[in-house]
Amino acid sequence: MLLAKVVGTVVATQKRAEMVGLKIQIIQPLDPRTGTTVGNLEVVIDAVGAGRGEKVLVTQGSSARIAINKDNCPIDAAIVGIVDQLDVE
Repeated sequence: MLLAKVVGTVVATQKRAEMVGLKIQIIQPLDPRTGTTVGNLEVVIDAVGAGRGEKVLVTQGSSARIAINKDNCPIDAAIVGIVDQLDVE
């Protein structure tokens, strides 16, 4: 699982039928210890209704398809949680 921040939204009027109705977001991965950005921006499906600026939990791979209950959907990452608080020792 990945900690990230929502930094944008994707609007795609033409997409596979399995993806109709799914919200697509752009995320920036974060270092859990420092909160600083790491890695590249990624495009993900939003399974929980996160908004721009929110810290989120992202699952990747086949778990992403399971998270949105669409086994035949061509996605590899999904937002599965909105972070309320983060405590790291």
